[in-house]
Amino acid sequence: MKPYYEDDAVTIYHGDCREILPTLQASVLVTDPPYGMNFVAGERHHDGKWTSRWAGTPIVGDRDLTVRDEILACWSPRPALVFGSWKTSVPIDAREMLVWDKVVSTGMGALDIPWRPSWEGIYVLGHGFEGARGHGVLRYSLPTLAPERQMHPTPKPIGLMRALIDKCPPGTILDPFMGSGTTLRAAKDLGRKAIGIEIEERYCEIAAQRMSQSVLAFDAV
Repeated sequence: MKPYYEDDAVTIYHGDCREILPTLQASVLVTDPPYGMNFVAGERHHDGKWTSRWAGTPIVGDRDLTVRDEILACWSPRPALVFGSWKTSVPIDAREMLVWDKVVSTGMGALDIPWRPSWEGIYVLGHGFEGARGHGVLRYSLPTLAPERQMHPTPKPIGLMRALIDKCPPGTILDPFMGSGTTLRAAKDLGRKAIGIEIEERYCEIAAQRMSQSVLAFDAV
């Protein structure tokens, strides 16, 4: 299959990861898959305007865990870091869950309890992770600036992705749910080779633009 984008470090494919992933060679999976939240992009400022141009757009494959679990079954038993939520089932063979502390609250949550949601889980699967042992709570602010929110409805901080990839086993990083390419950008910044797959072409275009930049422009998505 012809890549959508390719350079010395990064390759991007546009299509269904369930079809493309089995044809690829990589060492460790780092990804934020759809995990059954039925998320629809859309946040409003106090003046009523949407913060994202993707407002009202559903995440492909996010109605249930089918796509996530198919990919993880295909990938197993190789090492993986997989974002998820306590509201849905834990991936089979998960060995640990890290916590991404977003610093700021994200949404209202249950209104009858005195806490707002502000964290997300990251499941650790497989073996081979390395580096100095540290805390399992990773504190990185959620990207909130307009250019960052315009790229993707569920942004991840580039610093968080670099910290995760820095402890990954050697070899090529694979993100089968690439979004706008933060995992790939983080891998490239660290001198790692990476492969991304994305079913939405608009995100492939954004990711390709980010990969072609010599200096990272946005700390997001």
